[in-house]
Amino acid sequence: MQKKQNKKQGERLTASLPYLIALASGILMGLTVAPVGAWLLAWIAIVPLWVLVVTSAKSKNQFPPAFLWGIGYHGVALFWITGIHPMTWLGVPWLPSLAITLFCWGFLSVLGGVFVAIWAAVMVRLGGQKSWLRILIGTAVWCGLESLWSAGPLWWSSLAYTQSPHNLVILHLGQLSGPNTVTAAIVAVNGLIAEGWTNRRDAKGAERISSVSRQLLQVGEPAQRTGFSAPLRLVNKYWVIATGLLITLHLIGFILYSRPIAQPSEVALKVGIVQGNIPNRLLRSSEGFRRAQENYTNGYLTLADQGVDAVLTPEGALPIFQRNLMETALVAAVKKKGVVAWIGAFGERGDSYTISLFTFNSKGEIVSRYDKAKLVPLGEYIPFEGILGGIIQRLSPLDAHQVPGSANQIFDTPFGRAIASICYESAFAEQFRRQAAAGGQFILSSSNDAHYTASMPFQHHAQDIMRAIETDRWSARATNTGYSAFVDPHGRTLWISGYNTYETHADTIYRRQTQTLYVRWNDWLTPLLLICSGGAWLVTQLSDPNKISN
Repeated sequence: MQKKQNKKQGERLTASLPYLIALASGILMGLTVAPVGAWLLAWIAIVPLWVLVVTSAKSKNQFPPAFLWGIGYHGVALFWITGIHPMTWLGVPWLPSLAITLFCWGFLSVLGGVFVAIWAAVMVRLGGQKSWLRILIGTAVWCGLESLWSAGPLWWSSLAYTQSPHNLVILHLGQLSGPNTVTAAIVAVNGLIAEGWTNRRDAKGAERISSVSRQLLQVGEPAQRTGFSAPLRLVNKYWVIATGLLITLHLIGFILYSRPIAQPSEVALKVGIVQGNIPNRLLRSSEGFRRAQENYTNGYLTLADQGVDAVLTPEGALPIFQRNLMETALVAAVKKKGVVAWIGAFGERGDSYTISLFTFNSKGEIVSRYDKAKLVPLGEYIPFEGILGGIIQRLSPLDAHQVPGSANQIFDTPFGRAIASICYESAFAEQFRRQAAAGGQFILSSSNDAHYTASMPFQHHAQDIMRAIETDRWSARATNTGYSAFVDPHGRTLWISGYNTYETHADTIYRRQTQTLYVRWNDWLTPLLLICSGGAWLVTQLSDPNKISN
């Protein structure tokens, strides 16, 4: 009886092992980003999933492991979402706040699981038994799915951002075809390693069977006496190719990374940043507005006395409508000092409002405005409002309906056209690419991450680093509580603020009109991969599908 129970327990453990391995490897991928930042794991963390998907293809059981891998990765990478709890400062009771937070985190994690499950299904369905075809299709489909996901409102955790800010060399591949270039590199290297593993294991199994057969038939010399066999020599090519590809891609990135950055004085722009450090819980109070006016006005005056050309403030620095801005001490200071200011506040559009960044010229007049186009689900609008609207009051200090800005805005300033980004938009590479293609010469990123833990602002900074590299632009980033920063076109952080601190800092950036291949041609790699993989699959089907071999 005991033996039977032990046997059943062993069978259950064996059956659950693929799921545990998939979940664990997904968690490892999640550790590549802040707060851990173990970016090297990205180059091997998909290998266990790939092996599981390929080896379980015949049993049609590859989808649950893939689903768990996606939950593991996105669940860990996006754990910072839980930092929004408790939302009592917004009038949401503690328990509903917890429920909302867990729903948001769980929904995005499950969505990530669905994403990876779809990838596994397509790769196995179309990849067949050819390793090279699985690698091509697996890479193409992953990039295609990331492109599809990033076109919607719930995007953040691309595979590419696992390398930011630590591996700046590989991030320069983004100048060729955007973040999907880095994603393709990660998936392809993982796929090659995984296919090498599965082929080596299959070859060892075939060698053992062949050796036994030869011994029984007493024909020839057993292969193991030679020290290695032909199948095992063949298998090693996958690891050789993976190593060669990894080195080659980093060499290409290094060449791009090593290019000198022109810094002529005529295009120099000395920008000051004010990090006001106003807790979000105070935003709805008179005390919060008083502190905001005081901190940003004093910061502006300090920077103006340092001889800056312009001052950048965070998203919602002054949480008031545009019509009230002219009455503030900050705008009065702009009129007095004559230094251009970019001020975060709320714009108006009929009965609705926008989160906006306003350009005030040296006379204290508004000369341009950028409205946030990508809104945070639940944070700034309510998806499925018919279901959730009765539970969640808008997570905003204003009693009005927030609307997104136009997708094709341009942001002209007294110093030329800028690439503007407000908070969540940092995750959307296309927003930056389009503005760079339209003549944007430098990046102004304005954010407020005060309601999250420190890992989220650091991930946010990592996103902005990628956008600076992809567009080949200098970037100034102002946040409410951190991390504010200056970044050069190679993604190097010239200065970064503390967290939950009041700070002012001035640095020089340079206006640029270069256009990377990505800016000119958009993401051309993903369509190319999809076309090539589709064509290769069609050729294998038309040739002789019954004679497919590795």
